[in-house]
Amino acid sequence: MKEYIRRGQCFVAEINGQIIGVYVLLPTRPETIELVNIAVDEKQQGKGIGKQLVLHAVENAKQQGYKTMEIGTGNSSIRQLALYQKCGFRITGVDRDFFVKHYPEPIFENGIQCRDMIRLSQEL
Repeated sequence: MKEYIRRGQCFVAEINGQIIGVYVLLPTRPETIELVNIAVDEKQQGKGIGKQLVLHAVENAKQQGYKTMEIGTGNSSIRQLALYQKCGFRITGVDRDFFVKHYPEPIFENGIQCRDMIRLSQEL
């Protein structure tokens, strides 16, 4: 995470001085930026904040002159996959066994083992 913040731009959403959401924009290649570490406080989930953060990130990247935004999530992250597609992202690939290779313990969400990184992108 520290490496992301050093190389990228961190944004926060606040209500009454409380941080309720964050995301990081990380330049990856010329004209391409990746949306990483997007998170919403558990108590604030289901209120549209995640969608606002994603759309804010897209507009922010456009204003900075980027042409493509990428994002990745786990195969078991059903809500995130739906959210990203609703915000205009399209699936571009699968990094098979990404979470198996890079995390010491198995991850489970929605009763599914998180094994693969689903890569999505959007032209800005």
